[in-house]
Amino acid sequence: MPFTIINMKKNIALVAGGYSGEYVVSLKSAETIYNNLDKNKYNVYKVIITKEGWTYTTAAGNAVEIDKNDFSLTIDGQKITFEAVYMTIHGTPGEDGLLQGYFEMLNIPITCCGLVASALTFNKSYCNKIVATLGTSMQVAKSAHVFRDQPYDVASILQDLTLPLFVKPAEGGSSIGMSKVKEASELPAAIEKAFKEDKQVLIEEFIVGREFTCGAYTSNGEVIVLPITEVIFTREFFDFEAKYTPGLTKEVTPAEIPAPTTATAQAAIAQIYKALNCKGVVRIDFIWNEAANKLYFLEANTTPGQSETSIIPQQVRAAGGDLTTFYGALIEECLRK
Repeated sequence: MPFTIINMKKNIALVAGGYSGEYVVSLKSAETIYNNLDKNKYNVYKVIITKEGWTYTTAAGNAVEIDKNDFSLTIDGQKITFEAVYMTIHGTPGEDGLLQGYFEMLNIPITCCGLVASALTFNKSYCNKIVATLGTSMQVAKSAHVFRDQPYDVASILQDLTLPLFVKPAEGGSSIGMSKVKEASELPAAIEKAFKEDKQVLIEEFIVGREFTCGAYTSNGEVIVLPITEVIFTREFFDFEAKYTPGLTKEVTPAEIPAPTTATAQAAIAQIYKALNCKGVVRIDFIWNEAANKLYFLEANTTPGQSETSIIPQQVRAAGGDLTTFYGALIEECLRK
């Protein structure tokens, strides 16, 4: 009597693209994730989301539109639904909670933070306010938060904050629209530059120190903190060009810092991850003022870059892991819930 072979592989939608300037970065992340997902366990469908449409391209090159009523595909008359979504959109609508809410309504598990945590962490100013109340070893720089449709007074900002300042979109990534302001006369133009990217702008006091970043994720219900990376850049600050132009930035993983500082930072990162109700892999950026031995929280990235040379893949390898196991663990964790 012949045996029937049942296909137990899970259908996974790898969602990339988005509406922001980080579209190209998202596609690079999706390529790395796709190449490293275990095809013996998962049927992976790369879905590209743009303002023009949500599409999957078949091996034959045919573009198939997603049915947004239930996030399904119909290929050759066969309807395909998904057990989980691996989200790798940087910026809106995949990092700010919009798609998270959509998938939560459809009851489709996702590998990243949910609606509330995504929306909160995406807004740097609101996230800073929460982190400042947690009582971790990471402090938050003094700042101002201004809105495009509300009046603001540059003189009052300069009276409350000490130059130099960093001016950045409150909701945005890859340091697009960011400026360092050294003179009071530079502030209005820096604010307007940021407003071209967002309706809200965060203005922060400059913190002297070395810049670091560290990933954390959940596996089997346990928060795992990856090795810390130091980001050393030749430009004045870590802007878009410094991030994505080869040779302008050096990343050292694991970072060359004292073991007690590493332990303190990783403990704070785990605490922040839990307090913000994070899910999946999150990268937290911070500054260490070595002279004062103080840590300063910068931001939380809930869909960090995953290109082959990105920081999270570096940290996974530095921890002795491999990307296939890592990405598989993220999928299995979201399915576990």
